[in-house]
Amino acid sequence: MDQSRGNRVAVILPCYNEAPAIASVVAGFRAALPEAAIYVFDNASTDGTADVARQAGATVVLVKHRGKGNVVRRMFADVEADIYLMADGDGTYDPAAARAVIDRLLAEGLDMVVGCRTPLGEAAYRAGHQFGNRALTGTVARIFGDGFTDMLSGYRAMSRRYVKSFPALSKGFEIETELTIHALELRAPFGEVDTAYGDRAAGTVSKLSTWGDGFRILGTILRLHMLERPMEFYLTLALAGLFVSLGLGVPVIIEYLQTGLVPRFPTAIAAVGFMLAALLSTAVAVILDSVVTGRREAKRLVYLGIPGPRDKG
Repeated sequence: MDQSRGNRVAVILPCYNEAPAIASVVAGFRAALPEAAIYVFDNASTDGTADVARQAGATVVLVKHRGKGNVVRRMFADVEADIYLMADGDGTYDPAAARAVIDRLLAEGLDMVVGCRTPLGEAAYRAGHQFGNRALTGTVARIFGDGFTDMLSGYRAMSRRYVKSFPALSKGFEIETELTIHALELRAPFGEVDTAYGDRAAGTVSKLSTWGDGFRILGTILRLHMLERPMEFYLTLALAGLFVSLGLGVPVIIEYLQTGLVPRFPTAIAAVGFMLAALLSTAVAVILDSVVTGRREAKRLVYLGIPGPRDKG
C-alpha cells in the first residue's frame, strides 16, 4: 500500500562537502520512505559528495552558486512533487522520523511540518546555537506571530502549493527564517513534530558561523519586517522622529513665547528636520502598505491556485 496516499514524495537534500555522510543519509531516507524520489543538490562540493551520492542511488543536481538559500531556490524550482521533505546531508537529522512528519502533514492537511530538534547529546546542538535559535525565534514571534518553536530547523515537510508559492530570496542560512516568515505571512497551516538531532557524521564540518550567520539571520528578520509590515516599521520610525522633534522643539517654542527670541537656532532646525522625517515616514508607511497588500493578495492567489496535500489513495 502507498503510505503517502497517492502523493508524489521528494526528499531534497542540500549538500556541501558531505561525502562521509551522504551515502548513509540517502540510505536512511530510502529505508524510511521507499516510495520517495531522493535528490541531492550538491553546492559545488570539492570532496566528491556528488559522486558518493550518485553511487548511493540519489539523483544529483549540481548548483554552482554558493549558499544554502541558492540551493533551496534551485530545489524548489526543479523538483516536481506533491510533498517535499527537506533535510541536511550531514547525518544530524533522523530519517526514521520522516514518516511521522509526512503523516502529520497529510492527516491535518498542513502546508508545512517542522521537525523540532531534540538533541541526543551536548555536542549535537551546542548551547550557544540553542540560545541563538530561541532568541531569533522569539523575535520572529513578536513581529510576525507565534507558532514556531524551532524556526531554524532544516528538517521540514512541505506541500507543493507552499513550495511553488515561495519566492526564495535569501542566499545563505537565512533561508529557514524566510521559510518560516512566508508561512506566517501566508497564514498557511503548519505544525511541528519532535525529532531526534544527533552529532554530525565523522569527517564532516559545520558550515554554520554562529555569529556571522546569526547576524545575517537577524538582518533578514529586520529586512522582512520592513518589506512585509511597512506600516508597523515606518510608523515606529515616525513616532521616534516625532518624539525627538518634540523633545528638541518644545523648549525652543517655550523660550520664544517667553522672550520673543530663538537663541538656539540649530536646535530649532534639528526639531523641524525630525518632524519632516516623521511626516515622510508616515507617508512612506501608507504608500508601501498598499503595495504590500497587493503583493500579498497576488501571492495568496498563486497559493490558492495549486492543490493542497490530500489523500489520493
